[in-house]
Amino acid sequence: MKKIIYTFLAFGTLVSCSNQNQSDELSTRQYVDVAGLDPNTKPGDNFFNHVNGLWHDTTRIADDQSGVGSYRFLNIPQKMLLQDILEELSSGEFSKGSNEQLIGDFYASGMDISRINQLGFEPIKPHLEKIEKIENVSGLMSFVASELKASVYSIISLGIYPDQANSKINIAHFGQTGLGLPDRDYYFKTDSSSVAIQQAYQKYVQTLFELVGYENAPSQAKTVYEIQKQLAASHKTRIERRDVQANYNKLSLTSIEERQPNIGWTSLFNTLGLAADSIDMRQPAYYDQLNVMLKSVALEDWKTYLRADILVSNASVLSEDFEKAEFEYTKVLSGQSKQKSRAERMVQMVDWRLGYALGQVYVNRHFNEEAKKRALELVNNLQKAFEIRIDQLDWMSDSTKLKAKEKLYAITKKIGYPDVWREYKGIEIDKSKFFENVVELRKEQFRFELAKLNQAPNKEEWRTTPSTVTAYYNPPVNEIVFPAGILQYPYFDLHADDAINYGGIGMVIGHELTHAFDDQGAQYDKDGNVKNWWTEEDYKRFRERTQKMIDLYSTFKVLDTVAIKGALTVGENTADNGGIAIAYDAFKMTAQGQDTTRIDGFTPDQRFFLSVARIWRVKMRDEFLRNYVAVDSHSPAMWRVNGPLMNADAFYEAFDVKPEDKNYKSKSDRVVIW
Repeated sequence: MKKIIYTFLAFGTLVSCSNQNQSDELSTRQYVDVAGLDPNTKPGDNFFNHVNGLWHDTTRIADDQSGVGSYRFLNIPQKMLLQDILEELSSGEFSKGSNEQLIGDFYASGMDISRINQLGFEPIKPHLEKIEKIENVSGLMSFVASELKASVYSIISLGIYPDQANSKINIAHFGQTGLGLPDRDYYFKTDSSSVAIQQAYQKYVQTLFELVGYENAPSQAKTVYEIQKQLAASHKTRIERRDVQANYNKLSLTSIEERQPNIGWTSLFNTLGLAADSIDMRQPAYYDQLNVMLKSVALEDWKTYLRADILVSNASVLSEDFEKAEFEYTKVLSGQSKQKSRAERMVQMVDWRLGYALGQVYVNRHFNEEAKKRALELVNNLQKAFEIRIDQLDWMSDSTKLKAKEKLYAITKKIGYPDVWREYKGIEIDKSKFFENVVELRKEQFRFELAKLNQAPNKEEWRTTPSTVTAYYNPPVNEIVFPAGILQYPYFDLHADDAINYGGIGMVIGHELTHAFDDQGAQYDKDGNVKNWWTEEDYKRFRERTQKMIDLYSTFKVLDTVAIKGALTVGENTADNGGIAIAYDAFKMTAQGQDTTRIDGFTPDQRFFLSVARIWRVKMRDEFLRNYVAVDSHSPAMWRVNGPLMNADAFYEAFDVKPEDKNYKSKSDRVVIW
């Protein structure tokens, strides 16, 4: 995976803008689900349940899904649009190298399950044979490097992106890696849920070994797990990794060669084609531990580890028995009882590997250009509202306010799709060679990333595909990005009133703008450098308020006993709170925001907050939710609604929230940062 410093806000979608049967539907669409409101739950007790509770209690999660609703799960129907495109293109004939040929033939190759099953694990044999020939640590690291060039990571993780001390140049960043479980903490937990995940993972590795005919598969799986556990002990926690400055360590090649001689950094650089005399080693303790273990762990055990890594990395592109083994493990994490369809999995793979080629076709067919214009208008309005909020802050000095506003207006806005599309030149995709296609695309991705080294960041580049329902802020280049996928109902609708759009996509826009000023983003200046632009006293006050946000969210419970990790989610929680506040202020600048005319029986302010709650209409399986809380930097959906609204004065006024209501907080206890 790419170790890139940016914050994602994942979302979902229902239908394409151009597929809404607009003539009849628009005249009858009711943007507030009046019938779905729970009259037995007071807004001040639990606004999420007031808006979404009846839906949540009656909605069933499909057997092949881990959740349902909006947020990331609305990518499910979005993928049906992509599947329709791919089904059509996979049966056509197009000029070689065209977007249509690449994505159509790649999809077709992955859908040819008969041929894939016939090959079994034959495609992976050459890789396993290379491992057998490893004779020493040097040979081991040479193999690791060769796999890295095909974007297959094992014990080395490499990313190319801006130097946080000099954002005008891209450098190499090496981070901790080497694990099979979702997080380092899973190796050390002893609760029944975590133990079940540990056992399922070891069983998964064991099954993979058995499928390729290795003897003593149970003991080999245990060997792999124990190596990973040793590596995990050196890993920083997810909370520790939020410390921007502690995770930046620029070191010379000479110094790391001396410090970690067993890794053989010079040889690794040469094999990778890495022309650099220094790197950012984000978590040095990991590479110190790896350096020791390369000698302390027997070579044969390392070879067993690498076999497992190769099999795990390729299980999804081998025959169905390998896919089944993978699913048996992942369903323990997700709670799914049924595997997603082959077509759905292939849509995801095409989007992952050729997402900008697919994105161009998607945008041409399904994106309404008017949505881009309207979204930009909202972004501009929210910037103005944010500026006013900065001016009104009682805890920030005028000098810091000036710097904050400079950064705010330096933010690059990307909406809909890239102005310059990524091209996949020289790629050979063959309908009859699925595994080879995957390898070719992995290699192309490595070449694409490596070409950025020592270059200025490409300001035209996107870090997500246009069809994806998501949004993000990227600190090193100070940009906000809103792909076409999110610019549709329920987040955005060209024909909706302002209350709905400002409560929906407006909240999302405000969220991303606030990321520029959350606990991490606030450490970057307007040019994307980690540089202090605060007065000492202002930053102290900011940290005090940030700690209050951590403390508040740490009290919120999920699944009765599991608490939100306030220190892990603080950036997203700060953005949620700021996003709603900024969006509301921008809404109040509109004609409807200054009016009192009711629609569907609700005031404009009430419709704004009802829209905020509606975009987080989500239901997750308990297994998925438990893992989500452990590893995700976002709070669960209920608390993305209830948490910020506890702190929003305007919400109290809109719904007449009283001290006796369960989620009421006195004005002095409400946490407000931006």
